[in-house]
Amino acid sequence: MKYADVDRPSTWRPYKNGLCQGCSGSCCTMPVEIRLSDLIRLGVVTEDEAAGSVKKVAKRLTREGIITSYRQGTELFMLTQKANRDCLYLDSKTRLCTVYEKRPDTCRQFPAIGPRPGFCPGK
Repeated sequence: MKYADVDRPSTWRPYKNGLCQGCSGSCCTMPVEIRLSDLIRLGVVTEDEAAGSVKKVAKRLTREGIITSYRQGTELFMLTQKANRDCLYLDSKTRLCTVYEKRPDTCRQFPAIGPRPGFCPGK
């Protein structure tokens, strides 16, 4: 399994259409910052809950193992990664996203945004 190595730009290649086909999900091994709207779309936070205390939401999601942290200044949550660095929502056998239709904006916009815009850490 190849993991994304942000510190080694030489391991990344320019993105082009079709590159994701047959990939093992290397980009899904990077930390993922998400917003409250992503958590609502994923169904782990309700609209009513989001209208209340975001700190309380963050505490609950941390307890449940969905996020590892919340930064109030940027309003970004850090999605939990599995012990092997895979995204919480990456299927370990198929290497496909289990929430693809509801995936966070960060994932939807990759590789246009990310540590190396326009580049892919895949094979």
